[in-house]
Amino acid sequence: MAAVGVDGCKTGWIAVALRQDAAPQAYYLPSIDALDHAIPDAETIAIDIPIGLPDAGRRRADVAAKARLGPRRNSVFLTPVRPALEAADHASATALSEQLTGSGISQQSYALRAKIFEVERWLPAAPCGVWEVHPELSFALLLGAPAQASKKSWAGMVERRDALLQVGIDLDRVPNAVAGRAAVDDMLDAGAAAWTARRLFEGAALSFPVPPDIDASGRTIAIWA
Repeated sequence: MAAVGVDGCKTGWIAVALRQDAAPQAYYLPSIDALDHAIPDAETIAIDIPIGLPDAGRRRADVAAKARLGPRRNSVFLTPVRPALEAADHASATALSEQLTGSGISQQSYALRAKIFEVERWLPAAPCGVWEVHPELSFALLLGAPAQASKKSWAGMVERRDALLQVGIDLDRVPNAVAGRAAVDDMLDAGAAAWTARRLFEGAALSFPVPPDIDASGRTIAIWA
């Protein structure tokens, strides 16, 4: 059975699967529902995307993750409210966000709406449990402290790659067909998500906040690491 970490990339998703006594395997997914066929033995899925959108205000999960990350807090964006993401354009989204949260919404956050809604539509049919993660939070636990360097820098890449190697996640031999689809930080982030997926499977993962929030549908709202 596989513990699977997933991170978005420019044209789809990158997934890393961890199986007992086997090398990590990486997959390119053009859409999130392709995971069902690509990794049929998935037992736990950890994905770097918000799961559970607020209707107003801010999620405690985002606030708790920011607090834990300290100097890396800006890597966690505050999940936009649902009405803003459903708006037809960025200007309308900003107006709604200001009304419901007191602040606007960045172009980057608004652009994520396609992937957020893609995952939301997939969740009811997902092959196993799916948990929200944030790779920088996973790396902070792996390293014992927030990463020292930006993941966009060479030093940051080496720092994170070494952290993954220490827990047996070696991504150096990913097939070119997959590696060519992923930026360096996409692959590293998928590896960190897979580490958290394994912790979730083992019952060792931590939730931010503690305890997790529950939305109106009964879904757990938390970032796991």
